[in-house]
Amino acid sequence: MQALWMLLASAMFATMGSFVKLASEHGASLPQVVLFRGLPSVVLLLIWARAGRQSIIPTSWRLHVWRNLSGVTSMWLGFFALAHLPLATATSLNYTAPLFIACWMLGWGGAQRDPVRIAAVALGFLGVIAVLRPSVNDDQWLAALLGLTAGGMSAIAMLQIRQLGRVGEPEWRTVLFFSVAVCVSSGVGLLLEGWGRADLYGYLALFGVGASGLVGQLTMTRAFGHGSALLTAALQYTTIIFAAFIGMGLWGDTLDNLAWMGMGLIIFAGLLSVWRTMRRPGGA
Repeated sequence: MQALWMLLASAMFATMGSFVKLASEHGASLPQVVLFRGLPSVVLLLIWARAGRQSIIPTSWRLHVWRNLSGVTSMWLGFFALAHLPLATATSLNYTAPLFIACWMLGWGGAQRDPVRIAAVALGFLGVIAVLRPSVNDDQWLAALLGLTAGGMSAIAMLQIRQLGRVGEPEWRTVLFFSVAVCVSSGVGLLLEGWGRADLYGYLALFGVGASGLVGQLTMTRAFGHGSALLTAALQYTTIIFAAFIGMGLWGDTLDNLAWMGMGLIIFAGLLSVWRTMRRPGGA
């Protein structure tokens, strides 16, 4: 089930990316996108918690603080990279998070230190490179460094999600506190940049960002909170595949043979990681 949760999360995040693109094309500002990324989750989860008389008091404030600091920082640094780098380069840097997780597992992961699944993560990243073929000009190294930092911060956030799952924190509460942190950070951005000029289609896209982001965050939190972190990291690359097909369907994007080979490598890496997880005792 862990693999299915992560595949659903990948599909939702690819869908969210398409809504972000549509919202930007229809006048939405970056702080608006961030606000709508978090606000629907806060509202819906608070209503659900109230209806079900669920406590919103977290199991561990410390883990939530680190998860939210790293996650929100990663989001804004990733957005900065997207604004100052070619899309292919920025996306590739954002998807270095599984490599950081693999390096951590190799050095300090204990029972999770599995060379086969670490190799699967590396193969998946090679597939991402083949699909996106990033490049950096001489005047883009600062943005590239910040994009790489976004990948590292995302890895920290994912490992904190795993720790939250281990101490029994439910997925909805983890997503709720992250969404609150996202909204607070968007408020700062709105004060500095002001409200955007989105039209009707822009607002519909913004609501799509919130809905798909909520489902993606819940399913990713469940995937990382239960089971192998390396399996989940390897399957995270499938977001690229979902995004490629959405781009082909909505924007007429085309893929050459090297890109298709890269997607095949991503699929192989995910299957290799799933196979390895099934063969290990307890699926660890």
